[in-house]
Amino acid sequence: MLNRVVLIGRLTKEPDLRYTQSGIAVTRFTLAVDRGFKNQDGEKQADFIPITVWRGAAESCAKYLQKGRLVAVAGRIQTGSYDKDGQRHYTTEVVADEVRFLEWGDKQEQGQDDIPGFVPYENDEELPF
Repeated sequence: MLNRVVLIGRLTKEPDLRYTQSGIAVTRFTLAVDRGFKNQDGEKQADFIPITVWRGAAESCAKYLQKGRLVAVAGRIQTGSYDKDGQRHYTTEVVADEVRFLEWGDKQEQGQDDIPGFVPYENDEELPF
């Protein structure tokens, strides 16, 4: 069986870094991914996909990513559910095992070559996937 997803999109807000009780870093952000078509009014459509990143990659994402930046994410889809106020709620997210920074922003504290996972691309047409 295969559970693999690759997405390219823009962050909708600043990444949220937290730590588990055992000290493991986890960062969450939402990625806006354009659909390949426009609606009846000629407007672009997008899906807003929650992304979760763990450990060192989580800390790098929180440190270097910001709202509006273009990133590529590869990982797996994970679903879950929980009960709140007697209602069953379902969740779907992408748990990323790879995040590539496709644009650089104002959070730069080092040279681009010093950032693990940073791959500079001139434009979306050059992406290998």
